Amino acid sequence: MEKMTSQYRWGMVVDLDRCTGCGACVVACQAENNVAICGKKEISEGRNMHWLRIERFWVGKYPDVRARFLPVLCQHCQDAPCEPVCPVYASYHNPDGLNGQVYNRCVGTRYCGNNCPYAVRVFNFYNHEWPKPLDNQLSPDMTVRTRGVMEKCTFCVQRIRRAKEDAKSENRAIRDGEIQPACAQTCPTDALVFGNMADPRSRVAILSRSPRRFRLLEHLGTHPSIYYLKGGGREHV
Repeated sequence: MEKMTSQYRWGMVVDLDRCTGCGACVVACQAENNVAICGKKEISEGRNMHWLRIERFWVGKYPDVRARFLPVLCQHCQDAPCEPVCPVYASYHNPDGLNGQVYNRCVGTRYCGNNCPYAVRVFNFYNHEWPKPLDNQLSPDMTVRTRGVMEKCTFCVQRIRRAKEDAKSENRAIRDGEIQPACAQTCPTDALVFGNMADPRSRVAILSRSPRRFRLLEHLGTHPSIYYLKGGGREHV
């Protein structure tokens, strides 16, 4: 079977020098993708629904200790361990390098979540409700998931599809910076940069070649599409 190819390979670079841990990206992701809001009871049970979390760690020695922040979301691995274990092919790899999730196909086995080393998939244990007028905040571009399915970051695939349709109607390729996932659009310090890794001249591709780059759990060989830049310097691109 011939493998499908694409001129796009979406990825992200996260500059840890710029991240302040404000959490704006978490709130933007929740609002854009109709992620359910969990209360104290659900969170105490480990059933948080956020697709993006901010990990906090400390560097230095007392008394010169500084807090650092690490945004963690689906890494969209090129060799994703979540894909081969799904019995119904709900977790799949698309030609643009995205690790997709078909909600209508998911039967809730949670094999993918158990096989993900980054713990970025969440299982919907409840039928969450948005009583009026809170239902007006739901995005019409995204489905509202029901109980029993796995959820995760999609790089705001609805925005990618919209940009693709616009570019196709104008008979052109998607411009660098034309697509901004909700998290990158909202980040006040421009710590998150999204773009086409297949274009060596794109901003995200240039930053991914920085000597400060690293990927989470790189020794596992999952080849994530998200690069992180260590603290200690900045590239102005």
